[in-house]
Amino acid sequence: MITENEIIEGCLKNDRKMQKVLYERFSSRMYSICLRYAKDKAEADDILQEGFLKIFTKIHQFSREHSFEGWMKRIFVNTSITNYRQNTKYYEQLDVEEIRESDITSFHVDDAEFTKEELLNVVKELSEGYKMVFNLFAIEGYKHREIAEILGIDIATSKSQFHRARKIIQTKLMELSKEKIQNV
Repeated sequence: MITENEIIEGCLKNDRKMQKVLYERFSSRMYSICLRYAKDKAEADDILQEGFLKIFTKIHQFSREHSFEGWMKRIFVNTSITNYRQNTKYYEQLDVEEIRESDITSFHVDDAEFTKEELLNVVKELSEGYKMVFNLFAIEGYKHREIAEILGIDIATSKSQFHRARKIIQTKLMELSKEKIQNV
């Protein structure tokens, strides 16, 4: 088994075999990040390729004091954000009708069981702006101030988009839960 240090050293020397080992070891985990941010699989594939190119060209910037996988994840999140910014004008911005609080207050996500794929699909159905803010806040752990800075929006817009995204997700999960119960 090749160690992480051996892979890093090989990639620093532009060793194609070590680059392949790095890709094979981490591509599925990095692809899951790409899928969370992309509008479809083709866009996720592009982000994955772009991210690995950045890894290979910037590996000399990696500080061994930190987690290598964490460093890579940050590159993939940043690559996804850059892709979003470059394509924002092409994304359709949908007006989402207001969801009544009473529709979701009685439903607790913890009461239902969903597969990882079901949850990912619900998040992927969000408009691009909502999905981006939700992923950055709920999954990556960014603060609304940071999200606002990254996306070039107001802090209030980040908070509002996250709140609306959460409501939409809860509503869709409630509908999915009802469908599962009916199919039993």
